[in-house]
Amino acid sequence: MIASADRPYDPNARRDTPLGRQLAARIRETGPISVAEYMRTCLHDRAYGYYKVQTAIGANADFITAPEISQVFGELVGLWGAIVWRLIGQPSRLSLLEIGAGRGTMMRDTLRAARTVPGYRDAIIPRIQEPSLRLRELQRATLGQSGDTVRFIETADDLDPAPTIAIANEVIDCVAINQRVWAKLADGTLGWRERVVGLDETGALAFALGAPVGGISEPYPVTGSAPRPILGDIIEERQVGCLLDSLTRIAEHGSVAALFFDYGHEATGYGDTLQAVRGHALEHPLTSPGEADLTSQVDFAATARQATACGFCVDGPATQAEFLGRLGATERASALMAANPARASEIESGVLRLMAPNGMGTRFKAMALRSADVAPLPGFETA
Repeated sequence: MIASADRPYDPNARRDTPLGRQLAARIRETGPISVAEYMRTCLHDRAYGYYKVQTAIGANADFITAPEISQVFGELVGLWGAIVWRLIGQPSRLSLLEIGAGRGTMMRDTLRAARTVPGYRDAIIPRIQEPSLRLRELQRATLGQSGDTVRFIETADDLDPAPTIAIANEVIDCVAINQRVWAKLADGTLGWRERVVGLDETGALAFALGAPVGGISEPYPVTGSAPRPILGDIIEERQVGCLLDSLTRIAEHGSVAALFFDYGHEATGYGDTLQAVRGHALEHPLTSPGEADLTSQVDFAATARQATACGFCVDGPATQAEFLGRLGATERASALMAANPARASEIESGVLRLMAPNGMGTRFKAMALRSADVAPLPGFETA
């Protein structure tokens, strides 16, 4: 997700949205809700959820993603998949699953690159898992232009029983998080309390402290040396079980390799990373319920711990610049520029944006999961 982080927003702003009114009425009736429940409702409410109503991705929408910036991104993912296909023995049938496919751009570019590898495109059974009906329409249109037919699935159980390569760009950051605050307890001691969404004295949505949370070690386990939390510190916990359960079920039918791109940090720590984006600009997460995208930074260390506990091997994370560079991003861009001189400047600027050392190149990471029978995956080699 790319937005203008340097544009300040009013933390007290609240827009009168249909979902905002619905949430306020619910809180008045039954009490505050967790941050995780707030995120799930804002993104997936059947009537007013962001992914049910908004277009989201594109220059005229709320944000733009890597596949929309340069075709090189999806093409390299396609060639990465070809290498993995060879690693697992070149099966004659291979499910290629994209989770949350945006406008369908990455799948289109991935399949185009697959055609350059003898036998690989013929083996692919393309599938998309996409909850947004509006985005499904865009995906059909994008893929239809290239002559590709992709079946949409609801759950992993709908996949063909075959080895699977799963790809996902900016999906984990949308999985709801719980937030806990190091705060005073009723007995005067300090401990973790749930961060909740309630109402302030004017009836507007506001963050507040909820009940104490048990079962969290003190201090919270972080990668490396763990400093003791101070008053007001926030920890975020994201359970990616929904994704891991799907991959586990898929692995029952054959080898699995999954590639994830997202923005986040490699070490677990303290901090509030919940953000909202609307119209390519950041705003307060409570400003426009249902009409702004809500995400938070991915804790790659915590995600890896959960994946390992489910029996998967983990490769990475690597920065997006490192990963794309190892797959030949510069060489691919040079070839495209030579073949399309009129677009050379556009192609060059797009790839540079993907790999910028102080931007997407380091802010975004790639991480892969694989079943135990699959060898270490390409793009994550270390010196």
